[in-house]
Amino acid sequence: MIPVSLAVVVVGALAACSPQNTATNAPTSGSTAGGAASACTYEPFGEPAKAVDPPSPNEVQTSGEVSWTITTNEGPVNITMDRAKTPCTIHSFESLAKQGFYDDTDCHRLVDSGIFVLQCGDPTGTGRGGPGYRFADETDSGMKYPAGTVAMANSGRDTNGSQFFLVYAESQLPPAYTVFGRMDPESLDVVGRIAAEGQDGRNSDGSGKPNNYAHIVEVKQRA
Repeated sequence: MIPVSLAVVVVGALAACSPQNTATNAPTSGSTAGGAASACTYEPFGEPAKAVDPPSPNEVQTSGEVSWTITTNEGPVNITMDRAKTPCTIHSFESLAKQGFYDDTDCHRLVDSGIFVLQCGDPTGTGRGGPGYRFADETDSGMKYPAGTVAMANSGRDTNGSQFFLVYAESQLPPAYTVFGRMDPESLDVVGRIAAEGQDGRNSDGSGKPNNYAHIVEVKQRA
């Protein structure tokens, strides 16, 4: 259970605002964590913050690990992903990364009290930008968010888009955010350096823009 005092922080910190501020007409099918993808549906929703094509639902890989590096101004963040656990989410992330959607963008939100996350993935830097589509959650009731977790931000059930968050210290969250990757210890240090100077508190939930500049230079797959 999340303490009541943290409820507002959680919702505000990890919400990926939809273009219409609502989350309706969720995808009709998806997959649950740990299961094979019966279908990955990427439903058109809003306008993309950068010109990008939606992922092909016919090319989803459902086995094997893959590693990606998010190169930031503070250093590389290496993420390992297991396609068998969250194939639809990983397929979307890879599609966006290969199209340069995340390149030259800022991480727009930091939470440093109660939960400890750096949120990225919106090219507009406002928290309202997305890829022009949304897709279903891949969660289960046992999902946890220890330090090193990489998970999807959302604006409600089955409203995943492009925004994600990096957990830099143990965070108590409801199992409503799809966990699709893990950072290595060195990468956790990089995110910790970004978070070290706190945030400006500009948001009503107590979160804000990182005081340390947080910029994604590029996202590339590792061999």
